[in-house]
Amino acid sequence: MKFLSSSKLLIASIITISINAQAAIFITPQSPEINAAAYVVLDYNSGITLASSNPHTRRIPASLAKLMTAYVIFQLIHDGRASLDDEVRISKKAWQTGGSKSFVEVGKKIKLETLLQGMIIQSGNDSAVALAEHIAGTEGTFATYMNEYARKLGMQDSRFENASGLPHADQYTTAADMAILAAATIRDFPQFYPWYSQKEFTYHGIKQRNRNKLLWSDHTVDGLKTGFTKKAGYNLVASANRVNMRLISVVLGSTSVAARSSQTQRILDYGFRFFETQTLADFSKQIPISGAIKDTLNIGSVGTASFTLSRGQFKLSDQVIQLDDEVSAPISKGDKIGKLLIQFEGKTTASIPLVALEDVKQAGFFSRMLEKIGF
Repeated sequence: MKFLSSSKLLIASIITISINAQAAIFITPQSPEINAAAYVVLDYNSGITLASSNPHTRRIPASLAKLMTAYVIFQLIHDGRASLDDEVRISKKAWQTGGSKSFVEVGKKIKLETLLQGMIIQSGNDSAVALAEHIAGTEGTFATYMNEYARKLGMQDSRFENASGLPHADQYTTAADMAILAAATIRDFPQFYPWYSQKEFTYHGIKQRNRNKLLWSDHTVDGLKTGFTKKAGYNLVASANRVNMRLISVVLGSTSVAARSSQTQRILDYGFRFFETQTLADFSKQIPISGAIKDTLNIGSVGTASFTLSRGQFKLSDQVIQLDDEVSAPISKGDKIGKLLIQFEGKTTASIPLVALEDVKQAGFFSRMLEKIGF
């Protein structure tokens, strides 16, 4: 996909492409206040936080811990260290685990895939414990996996002590960390993410519904997970895909099932209504180069870059190529050249690195001398 052509492009040591913004007025209201302990709304593609309250305050995850449990197992499946077809023996400990259940039977062997779905859709604590024991021998050892993967993902304010999320004095997370985990799940395991949108699951003749009520009331919501204990309150991590944007919301410590759903809906609607995300892919531009065997150099972005602006601003924005220095040969492919700035009314709203897309050799001495004296 090419860069959207709504805004203009310029170059120089600053190169600018400009559109007359005229007297356009953009009003982005303050983020909503909701009756919850903490929340975050994150744009999945750009990684920009659109709204938050107490995003780094430690809270009890409750069953949101199962998001980490599932992430670990997904990763081990990806690495070939576990399989959806594994036969998992149900221990007495797993069978006796309290709280929400998939109703697995002690001593029985059940496919890992079935237990994963029971944990994700039904929030089965017994399934979570059985999976942890199958992977690591004990739930405590499995928690080591959880904490190591959390560290790798950058979840700096989270600690896990069990796979189910049942109360533990040393288990905690934050709204910001849960948003990181949700984004990683969607990004790293698209083959498994659809399970989080499944509305019900039947095991042992017992049909149970997904506790994420937004799956029924908002067709753009397609995951992720709820959680509840008396101390944690009502938690909900959700993601919605709407108007060419994916947002992730986290609400922690809400007051009821209905409240966490309505609060999540409110902050998602805020993000979609007042912001937009644009994507830059395969952007390239020819710029002048001195001292080279050719007159121009192809520069561009690496991979895909996304950025988030107030809704409606992009088509009135300028694209400015800002070069780090005068561009002269020799140049190697991949050399950093500068950046593409997205600017609105003179203020930079996004910055995307630009690199050389080709090797360019230095011209001979005589050619360079002629260039210097203007021939």
